[in-house]
Amino acid sequence: MVDGLLQVEGGRPLTGEITVRGAKNLVPKAMVAALLGSTPSVLRNVPLIRDVDVVSGLLTLHGVSIEHDRTEGILTLDPSRVETAHVADIDAHAGSSRIPILFCGPLLHRLGEAFIPDLGGCRIGDRPIDFHLDILRQFGASVDKLQAGIRLTAPDGLNGTVIDLPYPSVGATEQTLLTAVRAHGLTELRGAAVEPEIMDLVDILQKMGAIISVDTDRTIHVEGVEELGGYNHAALPDRIETASWASAALATRGDVFVRGAHQSHMTTFLNIFRKVGGAFDVRDDGIRFYHSGGDLRSIVVETNVHPGFMTDWQQPLVVALTQAEGLSIVHETVYENRFGFTKALRKMGATIQVYRECLGGTECRFGQRNFYHSAVVSGPTPLTGADIVVPDLRGGFSHLIAALAAQGTSRVEGVNLIDRGYESFMSKLAALDADVTRLA
Repeated sequence: MVDGLLQVEGGRPLTGEITVRGAKNLVPKAMVAALLGSTPSVLRNVPLIRDVDVVSGLLTLHGVSIEHDRTEGILTLDPSRVETAHVADIDAHAGSSRIPILFCGPLLHRLGEAFIPDLGGCRIGDRPIDFHLDILRQFGASVDKLQAGIRLTAPDGLNGTVIDLPYPSVGATEQTLLTAVRAHGLTELRGAAVEPEIMDLVDILQKMGAIISVDTDRTIHVEGVEELGGYNHAALPDRIETASWASAALATRGDVFVRGAHQSHMTTFLNIFRKVGGAFDVRDDGIRFYHSGGDLRSIVVETNVHPGFMTDWQQPLVVALTQAEGLSIVHETVYENRFGFTKALRKMGATIQVYRECLGGTECRFGQRNFYHSAVVSGPTPLTGADIVVPDLRGGFSHLIAALAAQGTSRVEGVNLIDRGYESFMSKLAALDADVTRLA
């Protein structure tokens, strides 16, 4: 059975206006944070994406009452009757989502136990949950690996600890924050991730009554409290979706106004966008991205943790780089296996070579591990329509951009994956005058 099939007639500029709402990398975590409160929470600017539905289902299974105003994008979450969910139900609702691992800290505080099924997710690299389990053990949780998943218990509660991350993992930082805020005593997290979505989660937890400080050296201090209340918060806009539409405007020689986009979250991307030859106008209510009319320029870019160039920005940008003059180099340092999507671009006419070496100017942790984590893009090369299959969320949207930029007809299969992180993307394509038809 085809899991979402689009027919794309490419070769026409994307022009018009779309709106981005809350970040996929923040909203599900903010929903989980509501478990920690003794009173209801209100989350605003919530996008209509599949991950929100998955987390809503999991929270409901655990006894959280949820009201969702889908038109206004407002969630009201009441955790006053939290209880243990059945293993089979959790497994059925979670699907391939990795979000259940973040339920553990809050559930251990509320119930003294938690269960997570086998976890899936986008296959873009090794994403072990060992970091998470080690962190929970350091707080005092007992971890038992069962055939159906992992059971955690903490009948005597959790205690603050010192955690030193070998890499500033976003997921591990979220796990620590969601667990530390109600642990007994002090927690010190060294080498923390400091992405805008992490800072927004810190703001939410502080609104709930948490005591958290963030130092300039990536150290976060948390003083545990006995009780937290609910929150009222508007999620920060999705900077990944914003960059994706910006890259689509560039690749198709278009002009797209992204309502809701914030400059402060996009600084590094905007610099690269301008260096390539894109143009943008920052307004109070969003950012206009457009092709300036000249030749695009090749660049050298390395992905990195914040405040570096975000890994989720590189895949859409690579499509635009196929239309730039000369050789562009992209060095991926966050995920070791994120250039698989370029196979489809080569099928469409792009000239892209991938290498095991660190080609960006600095060595990274993948340099000695035999991973294809650098790419050289030679352009400009005309793209032609083709039949392609979506590999993962961000790579899939990049394939869609390529199909929009290509001359001729493309059939893009597996687009249901895109629903995980791009709200109403079909309606937005229509608003931008794209010629796209959903076949299945």
